[in-house]
Amino acid sequence: MAAMTKWERVRAALAGQEVDRVPAGFWGHDYLREWTPQGLAEATLERLRQYDWDFIKVNPRATYYAEAWGNQHQPSGDVAHGPIMIDYALKAADDLERIAALDVHRGPFGEQIQALRSIAGALGSEVPFVQTVFSPLMVVGLLAGGDLAAVRRHMREDGEALHRALSAVSETLAAYARACLDAGAGGIFFATVDWGTYDNATKEQYEEFGRPYDLPVLAAVAEAKLNVLHVCRKNNMLESLLDYPVHVFNWAAEQSGNPSLADILKKTDKAVMGGVAVPTMRGGTPERVAAEVAEALAQTEGRRFLLAAGCSIPPLTPEANLRAALAALPAVPVKCRRQTKPTKPTKPTKPTKPTKPTKPTKPTKATKATKKD
Repeated sequence: MAAMTKWERVRAALAGQEVDRVPAGFWGHDYLREWTPQGLAEATLERLRQYDWDFIKVNPRATYYAEAWGNQHQPSGDVAHGPIMIDYALKAADDLERIAALDVHRGPFGEQIQALRSIAGALGSEVPFVQTVFSPLMVVGLLAGGDLAAVRRHMREDGEALHRALSAVSETLAAYARACLDAGAGGIFFATVDWGTYDNATKEQYEEFGRPYDLPVLAAVAEAKLNVLHVCRKNNMLESLLDYPVHVFNWAAEQSGNPSLADILKKTDKAVMGGVAVPTMRGGTPERVAAEVAEALAQTEGRRFLLAAGCSIPPLTPEANLRAALAALPAVPVKCRRQTKPTKPTKPTKPTKPTKPTKPTKPTKATKATKKD
């Protein structure tokens, strides 16, 4: 078959159609340059030109969401280490009341939009790219200085105030996600990060404090062409989130308690993204990288599959391993076989309504105007 463009290759893979080659893309932080819009755009484009990936996941500093609501961070000055926290905003229950909806065209969010415009201006329609957006619950966790126990205490003791704070964050992120599309992104990379694992939350806790605030963000970009749900950590909640309205799921399939690529393909009609373990990319050999690519191709038969790592790769990942991943993909057409009907619904289920004295403020619907992941 004729060679595809990058967008054609990605669209065909998402739809389970024949592709000339499985699309591939890897992402990671540039801790020295991610502090300015220009630096982030330059680092992103440089990585693309170096490896010729089929899609880009923009990898901004993970702290920018929390900075918008008052956290203070500074660069580590070390290529291998992320931002250093100086202060955080959510120290007590009363601080929840100070979390209000923000103007996403100002401050850290505005800087990110500026970077996306630069990336889009350089790429045109050549390469699909998505912007990272953390879940509202993850943002609140960052505002608490990463103290997940404190957030769980707010769930138990300050539920009404926590719901109002999550509503404000969700409203902001919905507007921001929409603004990312307006700036040229093809979609968002929506990441649950700390909270998408049963190690940190129960299913009931996520149904009350996660799902109702995730879905409005995704609804704001429903018309996007490439929305990704990234579910972090081992023992993850991916199988309970398969009804989220996205195009593709990304997770570390090799981690304990997590489903395999083949498991998820049987349960959804969406695509899967991953296949190579982050530790393999950082410390393995090119031969080991190629072996994991081969295993991923065997599990997926190369359909509804985008090759990537299960999360962001470290800055010092060897170039040889990155090149080995792409070289391991066969340059022959991958045909779509007949797909079996998924065993789980893909339509979002109605979230469980939280029980509390007063009804929390609901996120307003976004208008069409506007840690490591």
